[in-house]
Amino acid sequence: MAKDEENGGKEGGGAAPKRVGISEAMRQAAGQLAELIGCRPSSVSSMKATEDGWTADVEVVEIEKVPDTTSVMASYHVSLGKQGELLGYERTHRYTRGQVDR
Repeated sequence: MAKDEENGGKEGGGAAPKRVGISEAMRQAAGQLAELIGCRPSSVSSMKATEDGWTADVEVVEIEKVPDTTSVMASYHVSLGKQGELLGYERTHRYTRGQVDR
């Protein structure tokens, strides 16, 4: 059955929209966060499926410095809907790139 685009992507039987795959959710989390905060994403360090969609932890470069190991990084916890739309985000940690967890 073809998707009804006027019905929010739902199929004719009223079924809920299909969840995007993990790789697409990762791209959406990094890309949408970068657009909002204006910082370059470095990596996605965590990705988890939830009832409502996805959650991710995205590492971003907040302040670039020389040498590279002194750049200021931040971890953001991101919530996405089932279709990969950004629902919310929160900065959870700031650190220098050269810092190692203990």
